[in-house]
Amino acid sequence: MPDKEKQTVLGFGGAITDASAEVFATLKPKVQQRFLDAYFDPEKGIGYNILRTNIHSCDFSSESYTYIEEGDKALNTFSIEHDRQFKLPLIKAAMDKIGDKAVFYASPWSPPAFMKDTGKMLQGGKLLPEYYQSWAEYYIRFIQEYEKEGVPVWGLTIQNEPMATQRWESCIYTAEEERDFLKNYLGPTLHKNGMEDKKVVVWDHNRDLITQRATTILDDPEAAKYVWGVGYHWYENWSGGDNMYQNAGIVDALYPEVNMLFTEGCVEKFNPENYQLWENGERYGRSMINDFNNGVVGWTDWNILLDQNGGPNHVGNFCFAPIHGDTVTGELTFTPSYYFIGHFSKFVNKGAKVIASATSRSSLLSTSFKNPGNTIITVVLNQNDKPVEYYLNTGTSAAPVNIPPRSIQTLVYKMP
Repeated sequence: MPDKEKQTVLGFGGAITDASAEVFATLKPKVQQRFLDAYFDPEKGIGYNILRTNIHSCDFSSESYTYIEEGDKALNTFSIEHDRQFKLPLIKAAMDKIGDKAVFYASPWSPPAFMKDTGKMLQGGKLLPEYYQSWAEYYIRFIQEYEKEGVPVWGLTIQNEPMATQRWESCIYTAEEERDFLKNYLGPTLHKNGMEDKKVVVWDHNRDLITQRATTILDDPEAAKYVWGVGYHWYENWSGGDNMYQNAGIVDALYPEVNMLFTEGCVEKFNPENYQLWENGERYGRSMINDFNNGVVGWTDWNILLDQNGGPNHVGNFCFAPIHGDTVTGELTFTPSYYFIGHFSKFVNKGAKVIASATSRSSLLSTSFKNPGNTIITVVLNQNDKPVEYYLNTGTSAAPVNIPPRSIQTLVYKMP
């Protein structure tokens, strides 16, 4: 239904963490170039344009670190020197490949230890009220220092996974606490420093609790005026249930003026025997189709590169990435997830419109886009163990199509 246009696409991408950058640095220049082309070249690769990074350390760092000396509330010692060794060179190389379509945003996993009620960056804890303003200014300094390095910052999320006490860097905010920190500290501080154009994304956690978080923040006009979008992850299977795709759609319907952004997903529990496990790719395909059908404007994977152990990770939380780099052999391994993401990112351009799409068979999932220039992109996922013959219907026209079992296909066409 090409005439039924919905949200405008921001793009597709992944996270350049410390882990990704450290693995990248071990590769030979020719392999590094192949890697950059594979992700960021729209012809040779899959055309990523979105990048996310961590504000100081996260679990996918080789160690915990911050940008200041412990106890420096005034941020006099603030320095991003740590990032200049590995992370900034990869971010800059990626941004150069992407060009003017680049969207770069950042997320913190925890304030410095002295700012928290636990005195630790790891294992949850809360930001102490007396450090709210100092922590708000920390975001400002991060943006300023990165932009001095020639890396324009599009936006930020307030806190990665604010409802999870993790064994790695983490910090807990209730919905009311996140709302009030944004309303009274972060939002005004951004505006005071001339950064009202920076996009602020709230929640940045799983779909399951997204509605409660979104309504609490967005029903307060003094907080909502600072919000560009609501971000979310796909790890709601922690409770043993299914993915709550529809919850994102509920928020999108309640607040159509606010953008929905998928900010993180990966296949957990690394096992090298599962490098080519097809189900891992299918997980991406299902999520991306459902997410765009439920209002998402952009889709951000987690680490763009990890090593042969699913790291480095300073707390042993080893995971999969679409591409793995072996730090011993120097070789790259491309997993099914890379190719499933590419079925979207290679063909759907920034600025495309999501258009209405539906299937008449429960074994098929689909989503459709209209690129600038009116080329139509339809992505179809066959969840059946058998091939399916179907008709692609657009308006009053129809064409027969066959999709193999357990496969994903991208159809590129124009209206007759």
